[in-house]
Parts: sequence; structure tokens; C-alpha cells
Amino acid sequence: MSRLSTVLAFDLGAGSGRAFIGELTNDEGQTPKLEMQEIHRFPNPAIHVGDHLHWDILHLLHEVKTGIRKAYQAGYQPETIGIDTWGVDFGLLDVNGELLGNPYHYRDRQTDGMIEEITARIGASELYQQTGMQNMPFNTIYQLFAMNQAGSVHLSVAQHFLMISDLLAYLLTGRRTNEYTMATTTQLMHTAQRVWNTSLMDSLSIPSRIFSDLIQPGEIIGPLTANVCVELGVAPIDVIAAAHDTTSAIVAIPAGEGPFAYLVCGTWNMLGTELKEPLINAESAKLAFSNEGGAYGTFKLLKSIMGLWIIQECKREWEEAGNTISYSELVLQAREAPAFSCLINPDDLRFYSPHGMVERIQAFCRETGQYVPVSEGEVIRCVLESLALRYRYTLEELEQLTGNRFGGMHMVGGGSQNELLCQLTASAIGRPVWVGPIEASAIGNVLTQLITSGHCQNLADARRLVKESFPIIVYEPQVDLPWEEAYVRFIQLLERC
Repeated sequence: MSRLSTVLAFDLGAGSGRAFIGELTNDEGQTPKLEMQEIHRFPNPAIHVGDHLHWDILHLLHEVKTGIRKAYQAGYQPETIGIDTWGVDFGLLDVNGELLGNPYHYRDRQTDGMIEEITARIGASELYQQTGMQNMPFNTIYQLFAMNQAGSVHLSVAQHFLMISDLLAYLLTGRRTNEYTMATTTQLMHTAQRVWNTSLMDSLSIPSRIFSDLIQPGEIIGPLTANVCVELGVAPIDVIAAAHDTTSAIVAIPAGEGPFAYLVCGTWNMLGTELKEPLINAESAKLAFSNEGGAYGTFKLLKSIMGLWIIQECKREWEEAGNTISYSELVLQAREAPAFSCLINPDDLRFYSPHGMVERIQAFCRETGQYVPVSEGEVIRCVLESLALRYRYTLEELEQLTGNRFGGMHMVGGGSQNELLCQLTASAIGRPVWVGPIEASAIGNVLTQLITSGHCQNLADARRLVKESFPIIVYEPQVDLPWEEAYVRFIQLLERC
């Protein structure tokens, strides 16, 4: 077996980060395959400081450096490095290039009420027409506006704005860049024109001077600095601009020709489709779909759904109370719990913040006249069934918008390891769910690097490589439960909330 290329990919999510070696291999006479090897994993907790919630960016930098060192210690010599992260959050630099404090966490409460203030100034319809974005309280536009309203000294003296992946790349290379797909999560871009919306910034007193020219996924940012190379004992490897983690995951979806629907399932869920141009009209505004920049000339028409965050918080609370229980045990208990005993709207804002999640689920059920779940299995079953029904509702909205009838849905990301959720989703939508690859964001990161090096020709070639390299599990719908009746109940809940 020959190794055609070796690259290093960092995939950072809202709870943890991982480093992967991606190797393009070729057995004589065989089709090339992509092999992934996790070499480092680390936590990424939110940090409370006073009244605010932050990311520990220096901890993340340390862990990225550790991952680079581990790659070399394991005998790998990666040709390039890519870092993909979640969107919306950012760091600010002063005139000397020094970091101005730890970045705020997107769940920080500083943005409370900011949607209402901005839409009162700009108008909700005009804001959507310019940005094509779903109004979410954590979007960068609301974070920066909140800082400005609070008289932030950091914002007043800032000279450079870098999103989390941009910031980590800067701390490794000394090069300041704004990657395009990350930038489209800010709600500060002219989506159709694919440029920063400086007039919108000016109208909100957000300093447009801090934003840099945009670069595309796959562009070379620059090599590791001499200081980093000496510190880690490595060569000056080039850092490649990886796409936003959702965009990276979509790059790795093994779709063929024609329209396809996807669900990127993790702490947050993103359900959508890939388009060549943004779809911005009255109907997409009413249904609150976002148009985000994708890789290689595409757009993502998608909606954010609260996701497995709800389950993660429940598990954390049970563990803090002394009940240490694994995800597999929770899923087993959920399988044994009664079906459709209660449902929630996963996107109700009460489920957005940390702490007290189990009690909030119970309160929602009580307030809506439903059975109130008590056991861990009942709570998890409630959340999983509600998510599956939410997926169906959003998929039908997506079909209404695009005029496409999707034959099934691709499901990727860490949440796709939950077999019960996969089966419930297939049954809820009444169509097959094609699950895999699990580590889609890291794989898409690797594929972007391989396209840059010429080992993959284009996006279609990269997706063919995924099909050849990773197993796909198919979940067919089961009709052993009254899904249609449950769906009617779920829609009624949405209408009430």
C-alpha cells in the first residue's frame, strides 16, 4: 500500500475538539481510499467569568499545538494543517496584534433582547433581504451590537476581527484572514453579493474597519511561524483555510448527482440542502431558513435546530446529582420507555441556556397538559421523538421552499451514532435515512486540503472518495408506531408555543 498524501485536521466543536490524521492511500490496482486516524481529543468547556460565559482560547491553542506535536511523535509528517470550528464566535485584536480578552461564548446572555433592538432599527424583512439569515440570538451581529451597546472598551480599540478558526490560524501563522464560510454565519454579509455588508455595520455602529478581505476554503493562509516550529520541533507546515464545521461536514456527504437533503447532527442540528445560488424571498423569510456560504461555489439553505444539546445537558445534570450514566445506557432506557407519552418543541428558547434542563422539559410537558416524564428513559425518549418529528417538519418546509421531493435524507455527525435517533428519524419522515460518515466535519476538512493539493480534483471527486472509503448505514422507516397521530400532536404544540 502506498500513501499518496498525509494531512492533519482539527475539528473543534462546542464541547470537544479532535485531531485527525487523514491519509490518502492506494493499493496497487485498487481505487484510492481515505483513512482517518484520531490522534488527540480534548474538552472544550465554557468558562464562567463574572456575569459572562467565555471560551478558553489559549487552552484551545495549547491543545492544537499538542495535536501537532503528537502527529510528529506518531511518525506522521503532514503536508498541511486545517482547523474547522463552529461559527458566530470571534476574537478581537488590538493595533499590535494582541488578543483583547477571551472570546464570548455564543450562549452568553449579553445578546438578550438584541434581536428586537436590531429588527426595530433595520426592519426584520429588510435584514433578511440583505443577509438571508435565520435570526438566532447568538449570531455575531447581535454579539457585536451588544458589546457596542454596553460600551465595550475592547470593541472601541479593536483593529482586527477574527472568528475562532481564523484566530487559531493567526496564533499559529501570524497571518490575519477572514474565511468566507465562517464569515457567512455572522449575519453581517451581503449574502447574494458575497461581500461584507459595511452599510449594515455602519447603521449599527459596528466598526467595519476590523473586518478583512475574505478568503475561500482551501486557500493557503501561511506556514507555522518560526517560534511555533521551534517550540514543537516541527517543520514550517502550511495552514489551509478549512471551512466552517457544518460546511466541512457537507463536503463529506456521499451524495450523487441531483438535489439532496442532509442533517448534520450534533450539539446543534443543521437540516438543509445544497444550492448554487441563495434562496431569499418572502417564503424563506417566513420559514426562517438561512442562506450560508458553502464550499466551492455552493450555498447552504438550512435551518438550525436545537439538537443534542438538550440531552447533553440532561446527562450532565444527572451526573452532577451522582447518577453516572453512559449515553448507551440512556438510549437503552429510552428504547424501553413508552412511545409518544409526551413531546416538546426542541426550539423553545427555554431549552437554549444551560442548567435546569430536566426541570424545563418537565415544565413544558406540564404546561401543555401532557404526561410529565420522570425517569431518565422517559425524558430521553421524549427528546428523541420530538427531535425526529422536528426533522420531519423542517424537511417538509425545505421541500416546500425548493420544490424538491427528497427520496430520503443523509445524516452525518456525532449524533448519527445514536441508533435509536436514526431509526426514529427514518420512521418520522417515512423515508430512508443514509447515515455516515460519523466524523464528517473532520473528513470534509481533510478533503478540502486534498483538493488544494490536487489529490482530489473537485467537490464531486471528493464525495466519490467518501463513498469508496466509509460505510453507509441505511435506516428504513418502521410503521409499528402511530407516527401520523404523533405528528399532528407535535404540530399543535408548535402552534401553541
